[in-house]
Amino acid sequence: MSETQQTDAPGAHEATSAHEAWGAPRSRDLTWYDPHRTAAEAPLRSGVEFLRRMRDGLIPPPPIASHFGLDIDEVEEGRVTFRCTPDESGYNPIGTIHGGVLCTLLDTVCGCAIQSVLPQGKGYTSIEIKVSYVKAVRGGGPLTAEGTVVKAGSRVGFTEGVVRDATGAVVATASSTLLIFDVPPPTA
Repeated sequence: MSETQQTDAPGAHEATSAHEAWGAPRSRDLTWYDPHRTAAEAPLRSGVEFLRRMRDGLIPPPPIASHFGLDIDEVEEGRVTFRCTPDESGYNPIGTIHGGVLCTLLDTVCGCAIQSVLPQGKGYTSIEIKVSYVKAVRGGGPLTAEGTVVKAGSRVGFTEGVVRDATGAVVATASSTLLIFDVPPPTA
């Protein structure tokens, strides 16, 4: 393709003008720690101990925590709470927090709730999650999510989650089914 054809391509000038009209682009920096180090810690201790060590800063959080601004607040056997303050990078086209952000938060608390009751050497993964969106989240203030265990079997666990906005209003709920499996200790 010649240089003239590239510069005079239909819509090229309009696209540049439109982008300029949008204003300055925004960005955000993400920082995370080696996820393999965190994963290597999981099979060495019970789930509740692992989560408490992460909450207390003794084990680095997984990279997903940086992407969504997730912080562990409370950990007890069968129950966890997380805090998340989404920023505008999580907005959907109509200016509310995208449902995927809420689903990620719910998947996290539902999974960590089951992890909190697992013995050393056990892990989990989500099989399914059903999310009900109750109220739009328009930003402004932290979200708090709570995950609780409904039943933990030897192979499958069932959990529930709820997300509340800064006023305490429920914005989304979930029920989750999780597969429980053996996690071998890391090899040297």
